[in-house]
Amino acid sequence: MATFPFTSLLPITVSSSSSSSRLSALRASASESVLCQHTPRRELLKGIALQALLPLVVLREAPPSLAREVEVGSFLPPSPSDPSFVLFKASPKDTPALRAGNVQPYKFILPPTWKQARVANILSGNYCQPKCAEPWVEVKFEDEKQGKVQVVASPLIRLTNKPNATIEDIGSPEKVIASLGPFVTGNTLDPDELLETSVEKLGDQTYYKYVLETPYALTGTHNLAKATAKGNTVVLFVVSANDKQWQTSEETLKAVLDSFEV
Repeated sequence: MATFPFTSLLPITVSSSSSSSRLSALRASASESVLCQHTPRRELLKGIALQALLPLVVLREAPPSLAREVEVGSFLPPSPSDPSFVLFKASPKDTPALRAGNVQPYKFILPPTWKQARVANILSGNYCQPKCAEPWVEVKFEDEKQGKVQVVASPLIRLTNKPNATIEDIGSPEKVIASLGPFVTGNTLDPDELLETSVEKLGDQTYYKYVLETPYALTGTHNLAKATAKGNTVVLFVVSANDKQWQTSEETLKAVLDSFEV
C-alpha cells in the first residue's frame, strides 16, 4: 500500500523568536526569488499577447476604398449636358478591373445628392483579376429617396466563345437578359417581368436597353438595365427602385440610365 507524507501538510510551528526571524527572512528571500523569476515571464507573455492582438486591431479598421460617405455633388463635376446632374467617369483608380484593363472606362450622370456605396471585396472581382470566371460589381451609388445604380461586368466568354464579340454577336436582347437577368434582380428573372426592350446605337457601340417590373427582386420592384460588350467584357448598367422611389423619381432614373456609355 502506498504511503503519503502527511507530515508535509501539518502547519509549521516556531518555538522561538530567533527561529521566527530566520523563517521570515527565508520567506522574504523565497518571495523575491519567485518575483524575479515570474515578473519577466509575465511581462514577456504580455508583450507576446499584445503583438498577437495587434494584427487583429489593424484588421478591424475599415478597408481602404474610394467609396465616399458624402454626396457625389461635393466631389463630382456638373454634367455638361445637364448641370442639375453630376458626371461620374470611371478611371483605373476606381476599380480592380479597370486597373487590370478588363473593363473599358465608362461614364454616367447622377443626381448630386446620391452617395457612393462600398462594394464588398468578394463582389468586386479584386480577388480574381485579371481573369474572372464570374460577373463582378464595379461600382454602386444610391439614394434612399430615389433608388440605386450599379455597374456589373461579366467575362465575355460566359456568354459567347467569340473573341471581342459585339452585343449583337452574342444574340438578341432577350437572349442577353436571360443570361444576365439574375444580376439585375439579385435573384431570378421571369420572362414575364420583361416589359420592354430597345436597341440604341452610340457611335460604333450598340446597347440593349430593358424595362423590367420585378415584384420579387432583391434589388427593387422596378429595374432598368442597359448592356453592351466591349473587349472581353459585357458591361451591364442597372438602375433599381422600390415602388415609392419609382413613383417620385421615374424620370430621373430613366435619365440616369440613358446617360450610361462605355
